[in-house]
Amino acid sequence: MKPARSLAAALAGDGPLVLDGGLSNQLEAQGCDLSDGLWSARLLADGPEQIEAAHTAYVRAGAQVLITASYQATYEGFARRGAGPDEAAALLERSVALARAAGERTRREVWVAASVGPYGALLADGSEYRGRYGLTVRELEAFHRPRIEALARAGPDVLALETVPDTDEATALLRATADTGVPVWLSYTIEGGRTRAGQDLAAAFALAAGHDHVVAVGVNCCEPADAGPAVEIAARETGRPVVVYPNSGERWDARARAWTGDITFDPARLSDWAAAGARLAGGCCRVGPDRIAALAARTRTARP
Repeated sequence: MKPARSLAAALAGDGPLVLDGGLSNQLEAQGCDLSDGLWSARLLADGPEQIEAAHTAYVRAGAQVLITASYQATYEGFARRGAGPDEAAALLERSVALARAAGERTRREVWVAASVGPYGALLADGSEYRGRYGLTVRELEAFHRPRIEALARAGPDVLALETVPDTDEATALLRATADTGVPVWLSYTIEGGRTRAGQDLAAAFALAAGHDHVVAVGVNCCEPADAGPAVEIAARETGRPVVVYPNSGERWDARARAWTGDITFDPARLSDWAAAGARLAGGCCRVGPDRIAALAARTRTARP
């Protein structure tokens, strides 16, 4: 069942809420093959028990908000593997049910955030880290709206508009979610203080300021070092609670097909993030339950 409080009410509490970490890396740790174009969304059909187990691992680590396995789940993507519209809708709704079931394994309040990934996630070619797909805002809105409506029907606590690379897609997502009755957070993927498309971050965040259904704004799937300054900008430009969940700091070497570099995700950053306005904090790619547990341990002392 849903928590007694809305997420917006919880964000008005004393300390930051803990998000989960990367779902894909936890699924891989469980032995799942994610080489399919649908990535983790394939398991909504072929291994839902694995998704629930991954969510449960983060609940045990102390996560208070679980992000669903719908980042790469779209009607178009499911159609490529032979799923019709009704089956695709059921799989999207299942993503919310699996996270909800995992959240019920604890007496703590656990909120479910239905992931709405960018258009580039469908392409599975890394274009979500570039943006500017050559589509109009209206075309992007038309793409996103059907799956947003399916996810909203499943009753999540919030829609996570995440890994958004540019302001055109942000505009489309805000329009597509305005009449769902479900609150949203808007989270950009950034590099060096700008959106992945190179746009001014202050202007990008300002887009959300006039939308009452936006309960938080922030960044994800970025370098940990870029996250802190972005939190400050998001809080200043919108006056809203800030969400922040960067990557581990490692980088993917496509030629070697391996992760390289050092892990720079440091749970100790939580105090600085909270002081700057972060009210939702967790991890994205390559951040696992161990680091989420360390982050959760610090919430007792971190205050906005």
